[in-house]
Amino acid sequence: MTAYGALGAAIVLEVAGTTFLQMSEQFTKLVPTLLMAACYLVAFYFLTLAIKTIPIGLAYAIWSGLGILLISAIGYVLFRQSLDVAAMIGLGFIVAGVIIVNVFSKSMPL
Repeated sequence: MTAYGALGAAIVLEVAGTTFLQMSEQFTKLVPTLLMAACYLVAFYFLTLAIKTIPIGLAYAIWSGLGILLISAIGYVLFRQSLDVAAMIGLGFIVAGVIIVNVFSKSMPL
């Protein structure tokens, strides 16, 4: 698995874990709580694989940026949580930052 594949898996699992966190209703529902914990543990494992190659600051920027974007979309679709204009503009800046890091940074491995 490539570093970017591991980072992608880490992001997907972290977003799934955060979704289960919402579904756990403050840890009062056992199955979502257990799924949340499992997703977070495996997500961090994949993150450790990614940072063998990708500098940790850049990996974390991509992880958090894409995670915020994805969980915001899931919150909107699954949990009917709305986003105002300021939130959408902020998310746009996060996407722009992730793109800039990936396209223009010389620190990123090939």
